[in-house]
Amino acid sequence: MKKPWYAFYPKNIPFEIEIPSCSIYHFLERAAQDFPNHTLIIEEEVSLTYSELKRAVDHFAAALSSRGFIKGDRFGIMLFNCKEYLIAYFAVQRLGGIVVQLNPMYQQHELNFMLGDSELIWMLCECNQIEKLRNTKYGDKLAIITIDQTDSEDPYLYDLIQEEKKDLPSLNINSKEDIAVLQYTGGTTGIPKGVMLTHYNIASSIHHTYLTDDGALRRPGERFFGVFPLFHCAGMMVMMSAIFYAGSYIPIKHFRINESLELIRKYRPTQLSLPPTVFIALLNHPDFKDDDLSSLKACRSGAAPLSLEVLQAFEKKSGVRISETYGLTESNAITIRTLMKGERRIGSVGIPVPNTDVKIVDLETGMNEMPLGETGEILLKGPQIMKGYWKNPEETSRAIRNGWLYTGDTGRMDENGFLYIVGRKKEMIIAGGYNIYPNEIDEILYQHPSVAEACTFGIPDTYRGETVKSAIVVKENHMLTEEEIVSWCTERLARYKVPKQVEFRKQLPKSAIGKILRRVLVEEYLEQKRVNDHLQRN
Repeated sequence: MKKPWYAFYPKNIPFEIEIPSCSIYHFLERAAQDFPNHTLIIEEEVSLTYSELKRAVDHFAAALSSRGFIKGDRFGIMLFNCKEYLIAYFAVQRLGGIVVQLNPMYQQHELNFMLGDSELIWMLCECNQIEKLRNTKYGDKLAIITIDQTDSEDPYLYDLIQEEKKDLPSLNINSKEDIAVLQYTGGTTGIPKGVMLTHYNIASSIHHTYLTDDGALRRPGERFFGVFPLFHCAGMMVMMSAIFYAGSYIPIKHFRINESLELIRKYRPTQLSLPPTVFIALLNHPDFKDDDLSSLKACRSGAAPLSLEVLQAFEKKSGVRISETYGLTESNAITIRTLMKGERRIGSVGIPVPNTDVKIVDLETGMNEMPLGETGEILLKGPQIMKGYWKNPEETSRAIRNGWLYTGDTGRMDENGFLYIVGRKKEMIIAGGYNIYPNEIDEILYQHPSVAEACTFGIPDTYRGETVKSAIVVKENHMLTEEEIVSWCTERLARYKVPKQVEFRKQLPKSAIGKILRRVLVEEYLEQKRVNDHLQRN
């Protein structure tokens, strides 16, 4: 396949690189050896050096090993961004285990499948999550460890670290085969699938990011602002990049604009990776000053499209080019990006990183490559592409064919290999950087005793990119309010999945065979919005 984007690589970026066959733990070990006294993590008033964090990692790994943890065991981490996340993440990697990434906002309904499917035994969480976990189908099988002290019998992380056990098994990792992370994602059915990311997949993405940063960052001493959650691929890669550069990682547990702006001013980050919502929040803050970003060297946007207006306004304010990126959980985040230097085309997310191929195929068969400039499904190939879906060979064979990942996204490529995202073949909603699957919300709505029919869809939102709207038909002789629907969903879904708008209808649009037409609801909404906007202007 011709790769026209090579012509736009700066001279010092190779077309292909050899990815080292190493474990994820290697990156921490190397940084701790090279720069033991450099600060790795800054959290509130606490900071840890590389040697201090590695010591905690090794002691926790030894404590787990002494309790029977072996290579291949699944270990769930259900935390917001914090230093304990890093301790557990690298301890599990040191033992050859598999980290199962779990969003702390998940409710029992969502956790039941993931806990059963992954068959994890070990879990690290805050004590306020214990009751929720114990009440799942698999709660009595979990070995829960907490990051805060509690009156329960569940062990406390720092008590295990302080045991100071030192006996560790040898580190024996097959980088290309051994799974490092199990990251659950959904599909058009809303049923979660465990994306298997190997040590090699993650190492590939780390090296690709470093190369395409093109000298903007140096080793050591950079400061990375951890806004993306660590349970998300984008957040995991920010953290891994910080360690690759032997830099400092500043975890943001919850993004709140006033607090985050204070932290930016206090710690002066040199690298920012943000979803569009955070760019918007910063730009709209009345006290946001040009000098607030004077330390910035590199800036990336991902997880959802960034509008041209926001991009230009932020670049003017910061003086730093935003590198837009494209990737999926299945591709371990970045596969396409706007390079830090060289040509950039407005509206494009950039060109493939080294070792990576992209092509556009027809939407009907997925077999025929589309002519340049025409829209089709985006296919990706490279060393960062997942091993497959956990215990799901059928879905794996549908997603990866002849080495190509079928993304379900639609796009077009120009004659120079620049990729433009058009839309999504799947019906997934991306709100504030989170992937939301409409059928999952519909399933919860249908459980309500007063709901006859329901259909959830994404609508444009100036802040979140998209937001969630549900159209509902109420059963005859029943009464239902928007507040009741929101309350019902809040009890059963993570907050970001709860519908922000609810519309009650007498009927929903359907096909000849009775299938509810989600796309018609979207089209009707957009048409009504156009009419309303026209009336307001006139």
